[in-house]
Amino acid sequence: MTDQGLEAGRNETRAERYDRNWRDIQQELRIVQTGTQILAGFLLTLPFQQRFTSLGDGEIGIYLVLVVFAAGITVLALGAVSMHRLLFGQRQKHDLVKYANRVLLACLVFSGLLFAGTVLFVFDVVLGRSLGLIAGAVVFVGTAVLWIGLPLAARRTRRDHEEIRDGDDTR
Repeated sequence: MTDQGLEAGRNETRAERYDRNWRDIQQELRIVQTGTQILAGFLLTLPFQQRFTSLGDGEIGIYLVLVVFAAGITVLALGAVSMHRLLFGQRQKHDLVKYANRVLLACLVFSGLLFAGTVLFVFDVVLGRSLGLIAGAVVFVGTAVLWIGLPLAARRTRRDHEEIRDGDDTR
């Protein structure tokens, strides 16, 4: 199909589809970045708490890994913004959407690890290493199910295409 032709299933050109996809990615990056920044802010305040000096080497190691993850996610998310700035006006929206999608997926993977690791860290400090590992694993598995399992299961149903074809979008 040509750039000027209408894409199947939507009344939009290929360029309009790339614009819509870019807007979707921007919104999703905002959500990831906001959550990560809030968690990073929390993590960055911890060394200034009185109890932080009583942490063991393992707990400090976990903490430092979490800080690196939080910084890494922020840098990744901002990478998509930088890419947009450098490609702006170059008629490369397809490339921008393709690479920004990969950046967003990487942000989600590292966010899942960050959230599970933060739960591990907090439970470890408050209740001990064993409960920390269990709580972190529960969050990791729950995140994997919600962020990967459910979307892949929904993807297999292809229900939207059937509803459009049947003319019924209320099911």
